[in-house]
Amino acid sequence: MAKLKVDGKEIEVPDHFTLLQACEEAGAEVPRFCFHERLSVAGNCRMCLIEVKGGPPKPAASCAMGVRDLRPGPNGEAPEVFTTTPMVKKAREGVMEFLLINHPLDCPICDQGGECDLQDQAMAFGVDSTRYNENKRAVEDKYIGPLVKTVMNRCIHCTRCVRFTTEVAGIAELGLIGRGEDAEITTYLEQAMTSELQGNVVDLCPVGALTSKPYAFNARPWELGKTESIDVMDAVGSAIRVDTRGREVMRVMPRINEEINEEWISDKTRFIWDGLKTQRLDRPYVKKDGRLQPASWGEAFAAIKAAVAKTSGDRIGAIAGDLASVEEMYALKGLMTALGSTSIDCRQDGAALDPSFGRSSYLFNPTIQGIENADALLIIGANPRFEASVLNARIRKRFRMGKFPIGVIGDAAELRYSYDYLGAGTDTLGELLAGRGSFFEVLTKAERPMIIIGQGALIGDGGASVLASAAKLAGAIGAISEGWNGFAVLHTAAARVGGLDLGFVPGANGKTAQEMVTGTDVLFLLGADEIDLDARKSGFTVYIGSHGDNGAHGADVILPGATYTEKSGIWVNTEGRVQMGNRAGFAPGEAREDWAILRALSDVLGKKLPFDSLTELRRKLVAEFPHFGEVDTIAEAVDGEIAALAQKAGEMTKSAFASPVKDFYLTNPIARASAVMAECSALARNNFKAAAE
Repeated sequence: MAKLKVDGKEIEVPDHFTLLQACEEAGAEVPRFCFHERLSVAGNCRMCLIEVKGGPPKPAASCAMGVRDLRPGPNGEAPEVFTTTPMVKKAREGVMEFLLINHPLDCPICDQGGECDLQDQAMAFGVDSTRYNENKRAVEDKYIGPLVKTVMNRCIHCTRCVRFTTEVAGIAELGLIGRGEDAEITTYLEQAMTSELQGNVVDLCPVGALTSKPYAFNARPWELGKTESIDVMDAVGSAIRVDTRGREVMRVMPRINEEINEEWISDKTRFIWDGLKTQRLDRPYVKKDGRLQPASWGEAFAAIKAAVAKTSGDRIGAIAGDLASVEEMYALKGLMTALGSTSIDCRQDGAALDPSFGRSSYLFNPTIQGIENADALLIIGANPRFEASVLNARIRKRFRMGKFPIGVIGDAAELRYSYDYLGAGTDTLGELLAGRGSFFEVLTKAERPMIIIGQGALIGDGGASVLASAAKLAGAIGAISEGWNGFAVLHTAAARVGGLDLGFVPGANGKTAQEMVTGTDVLFLLGADEIDLDARKSGFTVYIGSHGDNGAHGADVILPGATYTEKSGIWVNTEGRVQMGNRAGFAPGEAREDWAILRALSDVLGKKLPFDSLTELRRKLVAEFPHFGEVDTIAEAVDGEIAALAQKAGEMTKSAFASPVKDFYLTNPIARASAVMAECSALARNNFKAAAE
């Protein structure tokens, strides 16, 4: 720690702080454009000038000068800096005047208006006139893809976008070329950026040079209602803010959450919003004469009642989809129990995860923030770049800190960091389990080794043995120790951990999701769109969901539900953190929240569920599963669960591991309804073909 005085106020800060951070710690406001806490220091804009007592007789850039660079006074007094002296004020006014020499007067038509750092700081620290009357320079706008719009005349060369793509996203797609007035930010060949995190440059840009292309000219920030919520595009559970105008979602923005997403979100999370209003189911449908016809709620419920009456409980099943909230799965489980069915499943892909093995057996136990504490990593059957882009950025962050060997078993994919490719599947895992190979030594020498098991390793007949073998390997390399649990299951579905916590898996004599397709007379699909229904040649199918996607196409009755932005719900992320999503708008037409649909249906079926409101439902949910009441916390794991799972390790079926995410942009019904995601998907496929050629 170091002591210093800021504007006469004495403070104590860590000695690795910059003077800018120290000044802010003391409550002083220091303007900046190029400095960002999560990026390297560039010192480009010179807006953060301050005065250092005893230093040179000129202002110093506070972002590029560290606290440890200061010297005490002649008698050992604490160093002093000033942020409001006449010299500092004049210097900042001069810098702002220089920045505005070439900046166009675009404020009335700029999408950044109302959220522009340059606007705000020009008002606070600038002057009301300029001494420069020369023509402004002009720079051509660049094409960098369908997501980010460029107006490069506005660029002030802070290089935040360049540093983000290089350091956080892990690919050098943007750079600064030229010198002086010819300097410009570009992709050089003007090709679309390929990073799944590129949309974050929109938030980083302090001017209107980089803005959201799909959102362009749609709304002004002061028109929008802002709702804090949780992302469900993957299982990371990124903190987001949903901005709405009326009933319509206009954009999705990140919120800061140091434990999960820091302040980044993936492009799918950010640009999915146009899919929330297209291909929507806004009224019930009933299949008549081989065609789905619009119907009333009463007619739809009557058709379901007639189908249920013709069969018995053991011939009824329910599958929960990847976006379902805990409340609706709890309601559906209650309804299935009342109907006498034990055939329920939240694992559409057939992953070999079971709550009977203990909660630690299916959680990302080291936590997302805990990745930074690991000192060796083995990835089995996962592609974090596509399955959890924000989590992958955290792995890259740890990789850039140094001394972090990474080994991969599965796809030899581009992960945005270097790694040792060990092999394709179970043979390689077996070699490690037998204590062979140089990477086994790396893992055993590490103090906090970590193993990430992806869903690609857990799907199929041998999934259970792979999971148990990974647990056994974790024990062999010392990944489970006092204060450290390095066994991490990476989920791809936002609903999966919540479903497993609820026990939404087949009970005694119950059927799995795949078995239900052909082995049930009545099948309820709660937003289950990723399961193949082609084999279902007979039986009655009820689809409860928001979009006309795969599940709706094979349904006999459709009950229109709400999307994640249209309901308040609980989701549990891959690390077991209970999170609350809030309703930002209302579902269209006659669509209703899924739990309410199930409650109304249960009444018609004569199996009335014991709650009449969401509050009552949650009260019963928390009474049965107390940890759901602890929002934003992770319930403590039970010791010995991983060791018990390791005891089940046996012979592994010979197979290769492959990530289940084949197209990052089209992984769920909302994404498949989005025109923006379709364009990104087509572009990614073309880039892949070009690279292959």
